[in-house]
Amino acid sequence: MASVTNSQVEAIANGRFPEHVVHNASPARLYQDSLLLDNGQITSTGGIASMSGAKTGRSPKDKRIVDQVSIHDDVWWGDINIPLESSSYDELRAQAIGFLNGCSPLYVIDAFAGWDPASQIKVRIICSRAYHALFMHNMLIRPTPEQLQDFGKPDYVIYNAGQATANPSISGVESETCVAVNFDCGEMVILGTEYAGEMKKGVFTIMNFLMPKNDVMSMHCSANEGVANQDVSLFFGLSGTGKTTLSADPERRLIGDDEHGWNETGVFNIEGGCYAKCINLSAENEPEIFNAIRYGAILENTVQDPVTHEVDFSDISVTPNTRCSYPIDYIENAKIPCVGSHPRNIILLTCDAFGVLPPVSKLTPGQAMYHFISGYTAKVAGTEVGVNEPEVTFSACFGAAFLVWHPMKYAELLAEKMRDHGTTAWLVNTGWSGGAYGVGERIQLKHTRAIVDAIHNGDLEGVEFDQDLIFGLAIPTHCSGVPEAILNPRKTWSDMAAFDATARKLAAGFNENFELYADQATREVVEGGPVIRD
Repeated sequence: MASVTNSQVEAIANGRFPEHVVHNASPARLYQDSLLLDNGQITSTGGIASMSGAKTGRSPKDKRIVDQVSIHDDVWWGDINIPLESSSYDELRAQAIGFLNGCSPLYVIDAFAGWDPASQIKVRIICSRAYHALFMHNMLIRPTPEQLQDFGKPDYVIYNAGQATANPSISGVESETCVAVNFDCGEMVILGTEYAGEMKKGVFTIMNFLMPKNDVMSMHCSANEGVANQDVSLFFGLSGTGKTTLSADPERRLIGDDEHGWNETGVFNIEGGCYAKCINLSAENEPEIFNAIRYGAILENTVQDPVTHEVDFSDISVTPNTRCSYPIDYIENAKIPCVGSHPRNIILLTCDAFGVLPPVSKLTPGQAMYHFISGYTAKVAGTEVGVNEPEVTFSACFGAAFLVWHPMKYAELLAEKMRDHGTTAWLVNTGWSGGAYGVGERIQLKHTRAIVDAIHNGDLEGVEFDQDLIFGLAIPTHCSGVPEAILNPRKTWSDMAAFDATARKLAAGFNENFELYADQATREVVEGGPVIRD
């Protein structure tokens, strides 16, 4: 098959496709090429398994934003958004196009990001691997034949040349991996990593920049909707807090599992698919995800039996970050189109391994903004080398790696929309009670599910609340299906002095972290944080 010239790659970006370019191919064609050209394997349930090479996760330290006058004052520069000169971007772009020029075949995917037409953008992916094309076919919103015919010029073009390495001698490039976004010209270049999640999160980064410009709240969260009364809930939470588990509810329809926008008409999914973790996946514990791994789904970095091609979901010899990608309509109770009304409830999830935060508490708007900006959870002792006791972890807006504006921009949008639509915010702790990790016990999943059910059916609206003295949280005195003895965490500790000392230690961690954002925080947000008393 003939390769394309540099000028032809530029032509592809502008919508002119040579006959040997594979444009918006069917999954069957991409399966075929993956098997013949890319070492793909069909698994026993019909999914296709691929490997991402040396990089099996994102490379946040290698993300760059092209610093230009048009966007300079809008970007939260620092360790998350590292500036790159335009001249350096031009060199990286030339590298990517030079590599893609030599690839045969070359794949192009045209699709949409954002289910709401008012916030939707057109994205074009140019890549060299069939698995990457199928991944974005799954993860973006697939156009109809009529929409594809009239697709026109994309808003953003992603040049995925991940099989080629970046040149570290280029100013601003510190390794052989570079993921660079150029908002001014609507482009993204990927070099030195074949991990498919870089494309997905690159699109999310773009939406995190574009949507707040139009007063649309971009959110790293899952969302579901009640079947009976169509009430929408949002679930924010870092890894291990239960975001996916708790939003997967057979009594509610799934709007999306990871990325959403909230505009004047309601909530909408940004994506057309799901990208779920596979570690220890089972039909018993996560049937919706397990059953979605069929023809058209991609398994990334999993290990298969060489004879039966059955996937061993417990095998993490390649990486603990095994993943599966599939269209959202592979989930039986998914809502298509993936849009919903204004949310009635927002649930901020944390896994507090210190045993200090209550299983559920109701937040004021100021507290909601404070805890949203903080994005707290805790690593548990023994889960990572060198972690010998619970370790405080913060990620602004529960997704710091994908933010472009200052976190306060997103927090203010959240508070504004909560006030406009009467949304209630809750903090739900899925971590420990009766003591810190190693002393106390993990809050049972059945009790957390009962809490979420009580939030959804309104049972917590009419109960009395106690107030936590340090964090100022409103703690319900009763919740159906949950032992009253565990609702107030201080009462679950046998040593009250030890609880108070641990609470002060955690509060100090919150306060220290919040200093990063205090310069732009309003008084209401500052007052939403903990107060350490002697």
